[in-house]
Amino acid sequence: MQETGKRIAIIGASGKLGRYMVAHALERGYEVVAVCRPKSVAKLDAFKDAITIVPGRTDDRAAIRKAVSDCDAVLTVLVPWGVHGYATNTAQAVLDFAPEKARLIFSCGWHISRDGKDVYPLGLRLLVPLVSVVGRLLRLVDIRDQENATRRIFESGRRWTVVRGSDLEEGESEGLPVWSRHVGDPILASNRTRRIDFALFMVTAIEDESLVQEAPAIVSCKSQSAMAAKGAAALTR
Repeated sequence: MQETGKRIAIIGASGKLGRYMVAHALERGYEVVAVCRPKSVAKLDAFKDAITIVPGRTDDRAAIRKAVSDCDAVLTVLVPWGVHGYATNTAQAVLDFAPEKARLIFSCGWHISRDGKDVYPLGLRLLVPLVSVVGRLLRLVDIRDQENATRRIFESGRRWTVVRGSDLEEGESEGLPVWSRHVGDPILASNRTRRIDFALFMVTAIEDESLVQEAPAIVSCKSQSAMAAKGAAALTR
């Protein structure tokens, strides 16, 4: 295990993605502070002797302030639960309380676009509006909330990275995902990433200065589209 001496916060640590991030971070020698809902603390039992746990909703400003105050990096799972600005309030708390020079890494889906130049497949163009309408009617999720949250991040001027995940699947790691600035790039066509590798990309981004103020859309490095792109690049050398 490499000793980094760096302290990082993981906001939303008890979910599947969060737990993978905790594991990757510990493997790299980071000191980890984990924020999760009080009722979900037990999900972190496997790590409880190795991390500091701050119980609290991810939009709890007091919990976020306590967790991030002296961290070198903050990794945040942005989830648009409910219809009361959960993701927006989470992002704003991180922006407000994280140290000025901290690396801020956020997770979201492909549907988020930084510059409007993404070209989405038909299925995603149909699915996102449907989920948005049904989710708001049932008061379960609000896609617009995540859009608002990421807009604030993009405009913040902070040392952020917004990692946009493709469809996720479980399984053993296939390695660090590849990425593009825009959905529609052929390298992303397979639209699949292992959740464990999404977490790996989040943790790796802490030390990757080339990702500062980027919104990479990622896909598995072993996916058909990524392998095809790699082969095409080799042929042009």
